[in-house]
Amino acid sequence: MNSLVKVFQVAEIRKRVVFTLALLAVYRIGVFVTAPGVDRELMREYVTQGGQGGGFLGLFNMFSGGALENFSVFALGIMPYITASIIIQLLVGVVPSLERMQKEGGKGRDKINQYTRYGTMLIATVQAVLLSRYVLSLVVKGTGVVNPEWASYGSGIPYTGLVIVTLTAGTAFLMWLGERITERGVGNGISLIITAGIVARLPQALIQLYTGMNEGLYQVYEIVGLGILMLFVIFAIVFIERGQRRLPIHSARRSADGKQTIGQASHLPLKVNTAGVIPPIFASSLMMFPATAASFFSGSSIMASIQNALTPGTWSYLVVYSALIVFFAFFYTAMTVNHVDMADNLKRSGGFVPGIRPGKATADYIEYVLTRITTAGAIYLTIICILPLLVGQFTSNQVPFYFGGTGLLIAVGVALDTVSQIEGYLIEHDYDGFVGDRSMRIKGRAKGGQPMPVIG
Repeated sequence: MNSLVKVFQVAEIRKRVVFTLALLAVYRIGVFVTAPGVDRELMREYVTQGGQGGGFLGLFNMFSGGALENFSVFALGIMPYITASIIIQLLVGVVPSLERMQKEGGKGRDKINQYTRYGTMLIATVQAVLLSRYVLSLVVKGTGVVNPEWASYGSGIPYTGLVIVTLTAGTAFLMWLGERITERGVGNGISLIITAGIVARLPQALIQLYTGMNEGLYQVYEIVGLGILMLFVIFAIVFIERGQRRLPIHSARRSADGKQTIGQASHLPLKVNTAGVIPPIFASSLMMFPATAASFFSGSSIMASIQNALTPGTWSYLVVYSALIVFFAFFYTAMTVNHVDMADNLKRSGGFVPGIRPGKATADYIEYVLTRITTAGAIYLTIICILPLLVGQFTSNQVPFYFGGTGLLIAVGVALDTVSQIEGYLIEHDYDGFVGDRSMRIKGRAKGGQPMPVIG
């Protein structure tokens, strides 16, 4: 609470927080700006109450913050950017020129970010084409989501072009909002946009649970049990996300007579879940794309099999989803933590792990420890993300564990990262104030007068 009070006392941090909230408010307003020619009420009914392919539509709708059920200008959400980031990260690991570019520092990362933006626009265009043709196919099937006159004019080609431009521009605007939040606000802008969409739907989910209880669809003891389970999951997420494996580090120092002695002991912190919320976001993004594409080829038996297999709640979906989470947990950890560089830096600074030879032996040891803790982190992520799907199978009428699993993990994880960044700003502010106060007092004494007051 003290940190929360300080946030509004420090002008710079207060401006960052207000700026972040303002842009998130712009995003939430845009969620209700419906694309031209679409009946919002019919689209919401189709998405929320099932429809054909309602499983993947519901998942897509959650990550878009409810934009899909409104078929708003933000219907594609920020997922095209996430997908493009996955592809670019994969290419960085296999394309030498991109790997060298990433190691060039800020300039190289700017180029990679630009490539990610180009990829986002390409993926958003493809998804906009698929989504526009999909809503037009609903008119043919008797669901008047789109104005029939718009859908019939020119075989729907002009309307398709209009939807493509609208949805692609919406994704580009969301990408811009996320980058501005990261640059001038607090936290990671892209993650905050996803989190805002998930958290904003919590009141609606609670109302649905309350209505279901009054209608006798759900039992009271089940809702209470789910509430307790949700609190336990929050505790587990905070506990694991803050968990570290601290490798003891000793530094070798040379004394005045030329002999080496062991200097101050420290540690090398390795997070249990280094990848954070990236694996479930990446995995969910990839799981939505095949099901979305399969829905446009309803006449194909192969595509129908794929769509049925990847419907949320099926065992095949759980297996593939879990495998993707584990893969991305190891992949992202390998991309962000370079054990060889760690060992080289320790060797150059005179540090060493007790009982381990410097150089290659230290790099192998760090890799061994990383593999073990990443395995635990991947299992933890998998359990948290598939928990709602498992809980739904053992409750009456499949009680929705909405604010759980992937959504809860993203919300809590992003909240922890944002709070850590705010605390970093507070520490920096306190340090600057301490240094400024000390320097002003020293100057005052040097002039033979009283210490000068510090303003601000």
